[in-house]
Amino acid sequence: MKFLAITLIVHRPDPLTGEQKPTHDRFREVLDSALLAEELGFDGFGVGERHEWPFLSSSPPVVLSHIAALTRRIRLFTAVTTLSLLDPVRAHEDYATLDHLSGGRLELIIGKGNGTAQRELFRVTPEDQWERNAESYEVFRQLWRQDKVTASTRFRPALKDAEVWPRPYQHPVRVWHGSATSKESVDLAARYGDPLFSANVTHPIEPYAELIRHYRERWDHYGHDPARIAVGAGTAGVYVARTTQEAIAAYRPVFESTMALQRSMGLEPVFPTLEDFVARSSALIGSPQQVLDKVHRYHEQFGHTVLHLHAEAGGLTQRQRRASLELFQAEVAPQLRRSIPDPPFPWGPVLPEPVPADL
Repeated sequence: MKFLAITLIVHRPDPLTGEQKPTHDRFREVLDSALLAEELGFDGFGVGERHEWPFLSSSPPVVLSHIAALTRRIRLFTAVTTLSLLDPVRAHEDYATLDHLSGGRLELIIGKGNGTAQRELFRVTPEDQWERNAESYEVFRQLWRQDKVTASTRFRPALKDAEVWPRPYQHPVRVWHGSATSKESVDLAARYGDPLFSANVTHPIEPYAELIRHYRERWDHYGHDPARIAVGAGTAGVYVARTTQEAIAAYRPVFESTMALQRSMGLEPVFPTLEDFVARSSALIGSPQQVLDKVHRYHEQFGHTVLHLHAEAGGLTQRQRRASLELFQAEVAPQLRRSIPDPPFPWGPVLPEPVPADL
């Protein structure tokens, strides 16, 4: 199993002190989180994309390019690239550039995105966002693979023998499809034989397990090799401590702050208490053994081989956050790496097969 640390770069007051850090300092924290993730042995670091309050993650290619310059090994993920809002030509230019600057460490997770405010900002309607996402991905996919592209499009000017530069480093970049609630994104992933990444953060396990089962059914429908299927899954939160009591006590301010934020945004919390959140959500809060047991329970339903954790403190102290991630990497990750297989592809740059010398 592989492990990612991800951030949406939430920018809101600290739930304990009420302090609102300057934007510059908040970005510095993200860079520090990426460096810590590489130091602790995480396999990837992801930056989300949101275009509304309280997020600062409107430009993941810029943030990931800076992280690429500071790191050497860790793979760099988008979580997710909101292709329903973007011009696929511009997205290709940004990410092909990042692909070169990172030495082929880029992986994309794409999706339509969430949030009414960002949809209104880009004049995207709920009715057309899925079609925009599919069209943008199809164009993006062609641009990454072909030197010249001709495409009839509804949501941007048509392309006629279009050449887009730079040509990418990876041939092709690996694209995961982020899925939270919709069969449209699941079907798009299965159609192209791409891996799926289940959000798995807002609800109990059942709706996510149903979507993953649907993905596997559509994968078979499109005639792909079952051995090549790959699924990733998110987690709603993480805090690993020596005892359950210590973990719950430390995480309570984080949970209460998150509930307050959801209510301020007009959202009704799915898990009304911390105890319910620990029991029924995907959050990994507890002792190392409890966390191991929960990941295995979810794996029985999902068959996932990649897991993402929250990269940042989010209300924990920096010391608590580091101690939790260190304990996860020392006592949880090694056992999961042994008991759950890796994805069915190399964890590195996707490059063309070398041509034999005698051909």
